[in-house]
Amino acid sequence: MSGTQPIRRDLPVEEARAALKQHFSTFQGQKYAEGWADLWAKGDFLPWDRGHPSPALADTLADHADLIGHAMVDENGKPRRKRALVPGCGRGVDVLLLQSFGYDAVGLEYAADALKACEDYEKEHAGDYPVRDEKVGKGTARFVHGDFYTDDWLESTGFGKDAKFDLIYDYTFFCAMQLPMRPAWAKRMSQLLRPDPQANLICLEFPTNKPAQAGGPPFASPPKAYLEHLSHPGEEVKYDAEGNVRMNPLAPSSPGALERVGHWQPADTHKVGKDAEDKVQDWISVWRHR
Repeated sequence: MSGTQPIRRDLPVEEARAALKQHFSTFQGQKYAEGWADLWAKGDFLPWDRGHPSPALADTLADHADLIGHAMVDENGKPRRKRALVPGCGRGVDVLLLQSFGYDAVGLEYAADALKACEDYEKEHAGDYPVRDEKVGKGTARFVHGDFYTDDWLESTGFGKDAKFDLIYDYTFFCAMQLPMRPAWAKRMSQLLRPDPQANLICLEFPTNKPAQAGGPPFASPPKAYLEHLSHPGEEVKYDAEGNVRMNPLAPSSPGALERVGHWQPADTHKVGKDAEDKVQDWISVWRHR
């Protein structure tokens, strides 16, 4: 985006969700991704754009290293920085946070204007992300343009056309997917996550307290929705007439299934993930290949 920056419309949560729903009523089916690109191109209504990293991710990286490990990993007797991916990274704030913890982080965006926003934000705010561990130092940050569901963008990460990631972070990405898109989301996460016991998919589950029948985006995303889809990547998951996922505890896990190895409510999260009493409603879940 160039020239005068558009004046942002910051609406109350319910008004913003209604406006998003109205916007996407004209971007259905194959045009759905274009709806996000249109919002970034206009730049005046980006209700998911918080302007600073997720407190829940920062807490996870700092206080749950016993589960997810650190940014360095031993590979064939030599230290290597872990590779992190943030699909649908928005302005790139969480990418820069991961970099500050020592990861070689990649932010992926479908919208070209979002990619430009990432690059502008990095130029202006890179100094706001100090090194978290002097022994580890900072990793790298790279922003790439592409479709999460294809391989075309992998080469531009610098990790090769068959790149896999040691850490993937999902926030306001799963909840942006229309329900028919969720099986493909789960399958793609399974494909991109390195098949290694030290590789983790971290999901900030949001919104967990939104009625399913309200539609979206963001679509209601309670913990059981992540559990069903990631246990059966690529397969149809049943929903009832109101949009609530139907659990099937007797169904065996599918090939490529991810296992939930951690699940907790974070100490803090963005305001939109809290209730009227300021109580955290979001959850963090951590997943690995079985």
